[in-house]
Amino acid sequence: MTSFMLAGMVALFALSVPIAIAIAAASIGGIVLFESIPLIVVAQKMMTTLDSFPLMAVPFFILAGNLMEAGGISRRLVEFAKALVGGVQGGLACSCVLTCMIFASVSGSSVATTFAIGAIIIPAMVRHRYPKEFAAALQATSAELGVIIPPSIPMILYGVSAEVSIGEMFIAGIGPGLLIGFALILFVWVTCKLRGWGRDDAEGRAGLVAATRSAALALLMPVIIIGGIYRGVFTPTEASVVAVVYAAVVSLFVYRAITFADLAPILRKSVISSAMIMFIIAAAGLFSFLITRAGVPAAAAEWISGIIGGKASFLLAVNAFLFVVGMFIETSAAIIVLAPILAPIAASYGIDPVHFGLVMVVNLALGMITPPFGVNLFAACQVAGISMERIIPRLLPFVLVVGTCLLLITYVPAIPLFLRDMVFR
Repeated sequence: MTSFMLAGMVALFALSVPIAIAIAAASIGGIVLFESIPLIVVAQKMMTTLDSFPLMAVPFFILAGNLMEAGGISRRLVEFAKALVGGVQGGLACSCVLTCMIFASVSGSSVATTFAIGAIIIPAMVRHRYPKEFAAALQATSAELGVIIPPSIPMILYGVSAEVSIGEMFIAGIGPGLLIGFALILFVWVTCKLRGWGRDDAEGRAGLVAATRSAALALLMPVIIIGGIYRGVFTPTEASVVAVVYAAVVSLFVYRAITFADLAPILRKSVISSAMIMFIIAAAGLFSFLITRAGVPAAAAEWISGIIGGKASFLLAVNAFLFVVGMFIETSAAIIVLAPILAPIAASYGIDPVHFGLVMVVNLALGMITPPFGVNLFAACQVAGISMERIIPRLLPFVLVVGTCLLLITYVPAIPLFLRDMVFR
């Protein structure tokens, strides 16, 4: 049954069938042909998967990101980042990474970060004579920090699937997020120096004091969200509601960038995005139930233990496997399907489940910038108005930078676990 379901799912992906429908259809086919259980189980398991308090955070973080985009918060964050690092050669490119790091600390979504920041920073970089392909590749890569720096929707899904504390996952994501962010800043700065790009980046930027004053409330938002979780004031799910309320109040009454009439299209956009993700989660939950019923996790653990001798080899094999999976399967679906299988195996090797969760999330985040199904690539190409074929050559160095950081995160557990251990142990 499992082989049939996997083959059917891959075949439907190849036919460009939507991810959620492909997973659900493969699962239903497996039930009809190989299981003697009533089809009502399909609806029951899909609803049971969604009946989870932590999953409530997903639509709220999506709404918070859309409110930030429409309410002028993202524009102020860009101006602040330009004022902070824009005075050096290549400063505009560095400010792209820095802005994504800040925006990611509230939005929880890489695609939202791509559209919100890319719509501002990519045209600005083109005006400063950066190659459009480089600007789009940089934006797509920087936006993946949206799922690494907390709060992160994939971290919520991993926590639910692997029964791991989402609060611990959030705190553990800070170290890897900072590592990747600063590695990208260093890389683009060196690249701009060598290529001669961004010599006039200091032109048109605001002063640091003025930009900080303008963005003060926007900068306070991640402090409230992460600080509230850190101090135990509210749970990650409650934090998502706080993010929505804060973004709405600031956008409506302080910045006055939107009116109550603008809330309807913002809510509509958020509902559509949330429904798409929730459908994928529900279908992946059904798929996960069936492969668990078939004994795949236990069989996989026994098989892997027989061919892989130690922890280091296991982590290397998992990274290679997840890198390929991330190229073809959407991150949320991959986590919900694979986390219940791989997390117990990792635990059998003595790997901390939070550490393994960060390895999974960072690795699958790479899939967001690798063809053929990189969602960040599609978003960045749409914003920049170029084809994917043009962006790929500029993208390869960024993949190597993030891949190097991934290896450090994989084999130096202190990077994700240092802050976690300080807070929770």
